[in-house]
Amino acid sequence: MKTSLIALSVALAATLAAPAFAQEKIVNVYNWSDYIDPKSLEEFTRETGIKVVYDTYDSNEMLEAKLLAGKTGYDVVAPTTTFMQREIQAGVLQKLDKTRLPNKGNLWPELMTLVARYDAGNDYAVPYMWSTTGIAYNAEKVKARLGDQPMDTWDVLFKPELLKKLSDCGVYVLDSPEDLVTNALNYLKLDPNSKKPEELKKASELLQKMRPNVKKFHSSEYINALASGDICMAVGWGGDSLQARNRAREAKNGVEIVYAIPREGTLISLDSFVIPKDAPHVEEAHAFINFMMRPEIAARNTNLINFANAVLASKPFLDKEVAENKSVYPSEETMKRLFTVQPYDAATQKIVTREWTRVKTGK
Repeated sequence: MKTSLIALSVALAATLAAPAFAQEKIVNVYNWSDYIDPKSLEEFTRETGIKVVYDTYDSNEMLEAKLLAGKTGYDVVAPTTTFMQREIQAGVLQKLDKTRLPNKGNLWPELMTLVARYDAGNDYAVPYMWSTTGIAYNAEKVKARLGDQPMDTWDVLFKPELLKKLSDCGVYVLDSPEDLVTNALNYLKLDPNSKKPEELKKASELLQKMRPNVKKFHSSEYINALASGDICMAVGWGGDSLQARNRAREAKNGVEIVYAIPREGTLISLDSFVIPKDAPHVEEAHAFINFMMRPEIAARNTNLINFANAVLASKPFLDKEVAENKSVYPSEETMKRLFTVQPYDAATQKIVTREWTRVKTGK
């Protein structure tokens, strides 16, 4: 929209008349690592005059600890929906002012319905990106060790005789009990939403069997480790795994990374933008969230990070390779095998945390 000469003059006069100590417009964003195109941040600042202070984390637990402690200093954060529901109940998030989010009409209706399971009325959250948990691997190194063994199965993680063959070239696993425990339950043909202590124990016992052959538990370092050829397999998120593939291609180092969604099914994770209760810059937070719902901006982010975004209207702006990649946007058949989970209650969370610690420490 073009600004009239009169309006421009008024704005310029107001700027010149403003006191020298006028506060700089800022939005403090706390998001997952490697989860946005930096050009989107630059364009937002260029257009709005709002400076983005951008910090990153690599686990929901890290974010939640800050939120529950209060006084985060952040204006926009991006929890996974299961954690978000618990944070809404804890009163550490604030309702969105939907009148400040005119781009909300661009969102995918089905994803809005999914988010409503955790945020009734879609009052607190705007879905940002979604992805699957699966297996990323170095095609050459895995072929040399496993031959024609299919990689689209959790067998390669949960059968020690297979995983052991990969231990010499390095295996990383997400430091995320939500992803690993639920998939272990599903692999055992138990309800991935199970809260039964005896079933959670069974999942833990299965996960403990992989421990001797896992080099590291981390939720972001596997990207570069895969891309550089330092490891040969990782249990990771689809978008991150494809980022590893792209980095290897850019480096022209001969490393070919493949991502597989396990045939047994897997967890679908959805991250949403929310505003902490103590956000110091609420108006700027809404402006940031609204900007990220623009179709061309959402597509730009997806094109770089290879996570599927929640903006349905972004599809015409997606790179063809990304739009047609079944690891980013799974087929209808694959979607039927994906599952979501509900957040743990306090008692169950205690059990899961204890068992996950046992898995990681091998004790």
